[in-house]
Amino acid sequence: MKTVISASRRTDLPALFPSVLAGFLRAERARVQGPRGGMRDVDLAPTAVHTIVLWSKDFAPLLTNAAGLRDALAKYDQAYFLFTVTGLGGTPLEPAVPAPAAALAQLPALVALAGHPRRVSLRFDPVVFWRDGAGLLTSNLDFFAAAADAAARAGLTDVRFSAAQWYGKAVRRARARGFAYADPPDEAKRDAAARLAETAAARGLRLHACAQAFLSEVPGIFASSCIDGRLLGELHPRRDGAPTAKDRSQRAACGCTVSVDIGSYAQTCAHGCVYCYANPRIEAPLSLRGAPDCEAIGGDAATPSS
Repeated sequence: MKTVISASRRTDLPALFPSVLAGFLRAERARVQGPRGGMRDVDLAPTAVHTIVLWSKDFAPLLTNAAGLRDALAKYDQAYFLFTVTGLGGTPLEPAVPAPAAALAQLPALVALAGHPRRVSLRFDPVVFWRDGAGLLTSNLDFFAAAADAAARAGLTDVRFSAAQWYGKAVRRARARGFAYADPPDEAKRDAAARLAETAAARGLRLHACAQAFLSEVPGIFASSCIDGRLLGELHPRRDGAPTAKDRSQRAACGCTVSVDIGSYAQTCAHGCVYCYANPRIEAPLSLRGAPDCEAIGGDAATPSS
């Protein structure tokens, strides 16, 4: 069976390393450093690849054919796009990510490139909570309506989200940057998720919770398989089947099916997201303690119950 290629969970290849990704596709082979070291050769011949799944916070380099990336991708049967827009782009939380309006403006061209709106899924991921300058709990939740509107206008049917998970390295990074992150109890997160579900349903969108089972228990929210072999087989131009076994290299709660990732944690991400579980490059401290401009993320701060 052909392989599903993930590009990439480990770093933003389309946005930050388009020449590397285009080079892999042109050569039809990638030599990749694994998360625990060691190198792996990955066959990228079109005859061996079912779908290339691209993850990014900025598809502008692909859409403008930077480094010939769009041309290199064209020879593959299918591409599927996971587009992350949190509403925090350009704020101290995501300092080098495009502003939300600029990111969402990419959706129509991305759908046209994909050839079908179901080959594009918007990721409102993560929902981040923090304490503002007055100590009040706030978040990026209010931006979701604008993101959902843009997704619906572009014909998308699926949106994915999760609540930020503060792994040790992210906690250390947040503290070093003076960011007053918050991690509310699950019940507060479920309440917030219910709001998102109502907003999504009103626009005809299916909302999926990524790797957090307690959120998929909320009415109107489904468990996510961001890489879903069954869906990729259904969308394939010739209906070729894709692997559907669980990807055991991912977290136990992850619903993704098997894929091979061609990114590397050694490719340091310049987006600088404070909450990142990988290895972002953040060169400047947050200018305000835990207080990105709420107007810059689409409205007044949202305060979930706790």
